[in-house]
Order: sequence, then structure tokens, then C-alpha cells
Amino acid sequence: MKMMLRRISYLFTPIMLLCAVGLVMAMRPEPSGLERVLERGTLTIVTRSAPTAYYRDQHGSTGLEYELARGFARQLGVKLEVRHADSLNELFRMVERGRVDLAAAGLSVTDQRRQRLRFSTPYMSVTEQVIYRRGEHRPRKLADLEDSTMVVLAGSSHEERLTTLKEEGAIPGLQISTIEGATSERLLMLVEEGEYDYTLVDSNDFLVQRALFPELGAGLELGDGHLAWAFSPGTDHSLYRAAQRYLTGARTNGRIAELRQRFYGEKEQFNLYSARYFIRHIETRLPEYADEFRKAGEETGFDWRLLAALGYQESLWDPAAVSPTGVRGLMMLTRRTAREMGVDDRTDPIESIHAGAAYLRKLHDRIPERIDEPDRTWMAVAAYNVGIGHVEDARILTQRQGDDPDSWAQVRQRLPLLRQPEYYQQARRGYARGGGQAVIYVRHIQRYYNTMVWAANSEKHQPLQLAMK
Repeated sequence: MKMMLRRISYLFTPIMLLCAVGLVMAMRPEPSGLERVLERGTLTIVTRSAPTAYYRDQHGSTGLEYELARGFARQLGVKLEVRHADSLNELFRMVERGRVDLAAAGLSVTDQRRQRLRFSTPYMSVTEQVIYRRGEHRPRKLADLEDSTMVVLAGSSHEERLTTLKEEGAIPGLQISTIEGATSERLLMLVEEGEYDYTLVDSNDFLVQRALFPELGAGLELGDGHLAWAFSPGTDHSLYRAAQRYLTGARTNGRIAELRQRFYGEKEQFNLYSARYFIRHIETRLPEYADEFRKAGEETGFDWRLLAALGYQESLWDPAAVSPTGVRGLMMLTRRTAREMGVDDRTDPIESIHAGAAYLRKLHDRIPERIDEPDRTWMAVAAYNVGIGHVEDARILTQRQGDDPDSWAQVRQRLPLLRQPEYYQQARRGYARGGGQAVIYVRHIQRYYNTMVWAANSEKHQPLQLAMK
């Protein structure tokens, strides 16, 4: 009997231990959304491939939404994982079903969307612009849209806006078409080709793409939009609250303003005629030199499109170009730079391209390695124009005035100051005649470079793609 009781006790001991462990596990609270992110070491977002959200350039992944989300991941001490959605409905489902932590995709907050998702406080305001073909009637009021056609993205805030206006009887004769998964570029292309009279896009979207569509213009504005991140509407708001704190801080410390300037600033200096000429020159002049820019890019480690953008700013890809100061050639080398880089004939486009690229690499290598990209590259580009010494003086001045000398956004504010006696008299290299011009110079190259990056993925500009292949 004692033996049987002993055996029974041996059997019950592990069972009791398992029950105790199970009880403890059952009593342990489920980790919050924020805790799960921290435990796995990854913040997973869903976004859309677009110039306003996420794309790839010479330094890899970038875009305002990407950079803003990456900053949040860094604050949490985790890595950022990016997933893509082919349509808005797919994006919303991924958030609702918990397949991602949040959506960072340039989403406008609307009443209908609030029924499905929880939105952060907005971090940017935009306007909804009616886009039309230049040379035709510009719509200035709602009545101008009657008896016309408009195409918008299915499931978008624009479809929601137009549907509401039609139900209110404001635009009774407007025919609205929707396309599932369409990019804003696709919508703009349909209007430019005459398939539809108008489309409706956010102002920031048109701002970054209008260089590719110089024949389109913005008409009336139908309303305001407020861009925010989207979260699952569940009861766990821990990650949402952490994001709220981060976005509030990003507004307060100027980070969002800095990103706006970085991704939209140079595009606000849009010139219709220069955009038309640039597109034309991509098709007619670039093909003759594209291979050499590629080779130079491979030799120096730069994206060849950056070198091409620099060459366009210097000479409009004209190997016979001569400046009033005697600078010559496609990359506008001075006599001193040509000698330094071993160039015999500055008007030889091949020599000029390779020497210009090598010189930019030389300047880039002199910029402190600790400076992150793309700031380091833009400082090197500025040095190509105004000289490495003046860029360094501007960095020193930036530091003296209490700002970040490793930030191009801060340094470019000081370059123009080096033309003023109270500043250049304290600078090692003295007066910087082209300090302010160097800022404009970099801004133009950024615009040309970004246009070529987007043109390479363009549905519309197949001739541009061929020119750059």
C-alpha cells in the first residue's frame, strides 16, 4: 500500500508542477504592443512606394515617411522593417489584422477611415488639388467641374471627398472614375494623355512630380488634408502613445520641418520652362553621355544619376560650354582642377566626366566620415561649386552659433553669411563670393537628381527610361 502511495505521489508531483507553471503563465499579463516591438527588436510598418513616402536613391531606402518612421524606430532602440501594399484596401487590412505595427504612407485622416483605424495626431497638412492640362480651361470653382470626367485612386480620401460633394449636389454633372492601386503618377499620366479631364491629388504629391509633368497645372482646391500614421483600433494603445510622444517631439525639435525642407524644399523652386528643357535634354542629350556617367559612377562609388545631375547643372550636358570666368567643358573644370586631375582637354566630354567624378570623390573623402548621408554628399557637391575651404568655414560658423555642423540643412544657412564682413573676417578662408550661389547650386542638383530617380521608375516617361539605360 505504501509502495502504491509512493508511486502515486511520484506521478502527481510533475503534474502539480505543470499545473503550477500553467497557473503562473495564465496569470502573467499579455505583453503590450510596445513590449512586443521591443522584445522582437523590430518595428514593422506598411507603406506605399511613392516619392512622398518611400523610394530608393543613391544611399538606399529613403522618403519622408521612411525617414520619420526610422527615427521612431531609433528612439525605441529597434530596427525598422518595411512592407509594401499594392492598394489602400490591402494596406488598411494589414493594419487591422495586426500584420504590421503601423501604416506610414501619407494617409489623410477622414471620418470613414476613423471607423476602421486609429490615427495619430497629424504631422503635416496638405491641400487636395484638381489637376488639369495647361492650355485648357483652368477650373477655379466647383461649377467648372460639371459635365467633365475625373479619375482618382479607389479607396482614397479623394474618392471620399468627391462622393460627398456629389451627394450634396455640388458637382452633379461630374463623372468620377476610380482605379484600384493606381499611383498618383498614373493618375497624372491619364490626365496628360487626355483620357480624363481632371484628377485630384494631394499638394505634396503634385509638388514632387510636376517636374515630370510640366504640361499639367493645379486648379482649385477642394479641401484640406491632414497626414497621420494609422494603427489598429484595438484596446492596446501602448505603441500608439509612444508614437504620439515621438511625433510631438519631432514637431517641437524641428525634425519634421527639416524633413519637409529636405524632401520638398527644392521642389518649391519649380520653374516650368527649366523642367520642360530638362525632360527634353534627358531624351536628346543624355543618351550620348549616359554610359560614361555610369562608368564614372562605378569608378567613384557615386550614383551615376547624381554625376549626370551635376553635369547638367554645370553645362546642360554641353561639352562646348564656357562660363564667363573661363571655366570649360561638360563638368565645367577650372584650369587648376583640370591640372590637378590630369586633364589635357577640358572640352573632351569623356575626360571631363571622369575627372569631374574623381574630383567630387576627392572632395567627398575630405568631408568628415562621421557625417551621415546624404548630408556628406551634399556638402561635397557644395564644395565642388564654392570650394572645400568655404564649406569647412561654414561648418565652423554653424558650430559657433550653436547648431549642428554635420547637418547640411544647418550649414547651408551659414554659407551665404560668408559674404558679410562680420562673418568672413573671422573665417580662415575669408570672403566666399559664391556662398549663397552654392546653396542654390545644390538645390538644383537635388531637383535634377530626384527627377531622374523618379523618371527611371516612371510609367509615362519610357523615352526617359531608355535614355537612362
